[in-house]
Amino acid sequence: MADPRGFLKVRERELPGYRPVSVRLMDYADVMVKRDPTSPYLARQASRCMDCGIPFCHQGCPLGNLIPDWNDLVRRGLWREASDRLHATNNFPEFTGRVCPAPCEDSCVLGISQPAVTIKNIEVSIVDEAFRQGFLPPVVPERLSGKTVAVIGSGPAGLAAAQQLTRSGHTVVVFERDEAVGGLLRFGIPDFKLEKHHIDRRIEQMVAEGTRFRVSTQVGVDVSWAEVYETFDAVVVATGAPVPRDLPLPGRDLGGIHFAMDYLVRSNRQCRGSEVSDPIDARGKHVIVIGGGDTGSDCIGTALRQGAASVTNLAIGVEPPKVRPESEPWPVTPRLFEVSSSHEEGGSREFLASTVEFVGSHGQVEALRVATTEYLSDGRRVPTAGTERDLPADLVLIALGFTGAETDTFVDSAALSCDKRGRIARTDEYESSMPGVFVAGDAGRGQSLIVWAIAEGRAAAASVDEYLQGGTELPRPVKASTMALRP
Repeated sequence: MADPRGFLKVRERELPGYRPVSVRLMDYADVMVKRDPTSPYLARQASRCMDCGIPFCHQGCPLGNLIPDWNDLVRRGLWREASDRLHATNNFPEFTGRVCPAPCEDSCVLGISQPAVTIKNIEVSIVDEAFRQGFLPPVVPERLSGKTVAVIGSGPAGLAAAQQLTRSGHTVVVFERDEAVGGLLRFGIPDFKLEKHHIDRRIEQMVAEGTRFRVSTQVGVDVSWAEVYETFDAVVVATGAPVPRDLPLPGRDLGGIHFAMDYLVRSNRQCRGSEVSDPIDARGKHVIVIGGGDTGSDCIGTALRQGAASVTNLAIGVEPPKVRPESEPWPVTPRLFEVSSSHEEGGSREFLASTVEFVGSHGQVEALRVATTEYLSDGRRVPTAGTERDLPADLVLIALGFTGAETDTFVDSAALSCDKRGRIARTDEYESSMPGVFVAGDAGRGQSLIVWAIAEGRAAAASVDEYLQGGTELPRPVKASTMALRP
């Protein structure tokens, strides 16, 4: 086990930290300073793990990561063993270690009386060191099953399902409608949070293992659903929940108002050197981001790097507390006031701000009319009459989350059932209303975290393997009906 007195000897929480704001705003490189896994601080932080009799961090992580195990291995400098233990439950710790909000840390028992163990940073340090030392060669199956599987979508759920099924001996083809693999990992998350070479090196491993990728191929457009369904022995739908939640208010049709993901995707394409015919540029503009989540934060960081004149982030609710409230006791993930790297870089944040109207002239937005939010007795939030004011806005980005899966391509033609929340219906074992068609990730779960997408991709792969072979040895981290404490 880890040092049984480590949490008493080392009480401080140490992290690599960010590059200076003035420097990182000049590029799109990782905001974090370069991690050095050999640094003594990492072993010190790993030694703080209490090796609890009941490790609640396992509960906080949908993947069931064996966190105390690899904390101890890192403390002892056993990087290969730590990597093996980490990859036993997580296909892509280089992604979760960078962009997951770390619900495991909210569940850390040490967090009751001290700052939690730096689980996320230790995780990403393990995988980076494993790649550096060559501990992650392709895992080629010993035999082929003769069965074929189509995976539609190459986000974290689709990639996890594809890798698990390929390693089980099935021939897997991943269909991706964009020009490169990764889904929103590649096109939705800015490079300053996830540099894309991390995706590329994992895809290289998957290709060497036998997974095949067909990019720029949209099922239902470039290839028919009937062809896919008839050609493959099983299908995994992992298309995510990309339909954005709109804000249908007066003036919504004015120019300069965009969904956050449309803005981020264009920016990410420009960063990778692709030509974008209709870029959205914040340079010299007053930018308002509506929505206080991770997507809104990504918009803030991107707009500041583009040289926005000002950036204002609006949230309809109250400002969250800075410490855990009594109503959200450990180990529940609390709603806290969060300061992301993008928030540190500039701009302002306003809470209790209800958007009333988009104001403009000559077809272009010029201001956003907002009012103070009032909470009604039935829980509804409405603008307070008489508190309206106008905020200057040349560019408005709507970052209010997502409403479900797209149904205008193959979902309708496949006659897949959807529920009232826009999710593709499925059983606890991830099977849809069509035999042999399984649904993993946000397409069936609704908007959620990357760690849930990977967990569902792994679990769906086990169900597919059992469907094809009558049994499976693949792990099932979660059932499709399982909900997070704070989705």
